[in-house]
Amino acid sequence: MRADRLTDVVTDHGEGAGWHPDDGVAKVVDVFAGDLLTVHEDGTVERRHVADLAAAWRPRAGGGTVVAIERGFAALDAQGAEEWRVEAFADRNVRMNEGTCDPHGRFYCGSMAYDAAPGAGAMWRLDADRSVHHVSSGLTIPNGMVWAPDGATAYHVDTPRGTIDAWSNDPRTGALTERRPVVNVGGGDPDGMTIDTEGGLWVAIWGGGAVHRYEPSGALTQVIEVDAAQVTSCAFVGAALDTLVITTSRHGLDAAEDRWAGAVFTAHPGARGLAPLPFSG
Repeated sequence: MRADRLTDVVTDHGEGAGWHPDDGVAKVVDVFAGDLLTVHEDGTVERRHVADLAAAWRPRAGGGTVVAIERGFAALDAQGAEEWRVEAFADRNVRMNEGTCDPHGRFYCGSMAYDAAPGAGAMWRLDADRSVHHVSSGLTIPNGMVWAPDGATAYHVDTPRGTIDAWSNDPRTGALTERRPVVNVGGGDPDGMTIDTEGGLWVAIWGGGAVHRYEPSGALTQVIEVDAAQVTSCAFVGAALDTLVITTSRHGLDAAEDRWAGAVFTAHPGARGLAPLPFSG
């Protein structure tokens, strides 16, 4: 299957694909521009500047969005105005990269060094009371993170490992323990990820021009080809959550190298996603 191009080139480093159920729209981030983009079904795009850097976002349970910014988090109301922000760390050599919410409404986001120094990243968690907690250390490029349908397992990508790992999740404390690899990803580097109703893991392949679907057992079951090499994230969107929206990046590329890098793509792979887990704060 080949993905369809939905937009023109609209991002430098597109990431954070997701569905906002309250607004009924797909949203993505343009990371280094610090912008949150609304992507409509007809391919038109609305852009809102959030901060110097916008790494990831999720809907808020009471309306609006929460956005992982360079060194912390910002909450926007339903009209897009900032309500508050909180710092997670002060190190200017490190930035937030990718995140998601757990079934209890806590927003997890991984950080990484600007130079991708091995082990310089960490996992952080924003709770509803606006407190920020350090969850784990020793990450390098933390990327896709999703929860299994039963909520007991979190799947996560630390890109240089080349695997999708499973963490055991303690719902009471929010701790992630017993990390173990479950999928060896081929054909490029694993990046952003989403999950379908059957528990299948859909992962964007940076440098591979594709999205792969894996069973948690490790079996590759589907490949979606994308007309851009640096594929960064994917998510199921739409009222039926049966359209896969895919982001790409042209960051670091010569414009002539990859014509549609930075465009947003879609596919209809015959699967449905889970409803997005909102932030409870």
